[in-house]
Amino acid sequence: MSLAGDPIPRSEGEDPPFSARLLDWFDTHGRHNLPWQHPRTPYRVWVSEIMLQQTQVSTVIGYFERFMARFPSLEELAAAPLDAVLSAWAGLGYYARARHLHAAAKAMAARGIPDTLAHWLALPGVGASTAAAIMAQAFDQPATILDGNVKRVVARHAGIGSPIEQAATIHRLYDCARAYTPPNRSADYTQAIMDLGATVCLRSQPHCLRCPVAGDCVAFIEQRTAELPARRVRPPVPLRPVRFWWWQRADGRVLLERRPASGIWGGLWCLPEIDGLRVNPQEALPTAVPIPERMLPPPRPSQSHGRFAHRLTHFLMQGEVFTAPADAPLPVATDALRWLAPHEWADTGLPKPIRHYLDAQGMPLRETSMHDHGSL
Repeated sequence: MSLAGDPIPRSEGEDPPFSARLLDWFDTHGRHNLPWQHPRTPYRVWVSEIMLQQTQVSTVIGYFERFMARFPSLEELAAAPLDAVLSAWAGLGYYARARHLHAAAKAMAARGIPDTLAHWLALPGVGASTAAAIMAQAFDQPATILDGNVKRVVARHAGIGSPIEQAATIHRLYDCARAYTPPNRSADYTQAIMDLGATVCLRSQPHCLRCPVAGDCVAFIEQRTAELPARRVRPPVPLRPVRFWWWQRADGRVLLERRPASGIWGGLWCLPEIDGLRVNPQEALPTAVPIPERMLPPPRPSQSHGRFAHRLTHFLMQGEVFTAPADAPLPVATDALRWLAPHEWADTGLPKPIRHYLDAQGMPLRETSMHDHGSL
């Protein structure tokens, strides 16, 4: 519990409602100049909310601005090929979000942008909290959000001590969050409670004496901010070795394989995998030729081309790349196998470690941000 900062002045008698105190704080201390707030259109709010799923605002801002420059309207996003969308998303992580964003854009281009919670929930990639945030932020309609920041604020303020991952805990958090939500100033309130979690009610060392709702916060009163919200004990992150082929033609083009739509790095282009990390191989995109691991003998240590490590959501990948045998027949390009030149890679959706690996081979890609906050 941080003691830094000046305490919020307390009035005599009963505290005003949670929402009133929070909105007063927001008017002075909240974030009012985020790029999706100016202009605050349904399209821009929707894109920002998808990007903000499991990703911090500070990381999203740059990606959002570049994405809007490339796809300034819903119609342009819907008309773009998926590869262009994945390329603009590359490095942001959790790539299923980009695929869902593209699919939802096509649906909205055909049927119009929704203006009800139920219709937003029917779109790919839009869950209950995201739909509520869109309704509040884009339409100023009362809605209950429950993202990571809000869960932390509510768990501490209400003193909810059960593990935050449990379904019963989520229901309790939602009931509390709904009770806190005011009937008006919905856009400001939802931004305010997210801002409180992001700037004051931090995961570690929260600035409790600067919090507008600390006066009746159970975690603050009982000095339990370090233990709330409670989480299950997580097992150690497992290590997973993954092997890839390095296949390069005389003209400098390198073989890349499109990942299956489901599973790790879904829909992105990657060095062909030897051992098959695919979660659902039966859902892989069809190819006209056998995949490389069925064409070549097992790699030998002498073929090692290089190594890399990359932390994904549920495991640490230990990647090793092997040079394909010189006497092996070159695979034929298909919808899922492509020979790409270095100048083509910058506009191709590539996972962060593959971008780095290609760059390390003396084939730098066009400068791009390399923050990667997930894997799926």
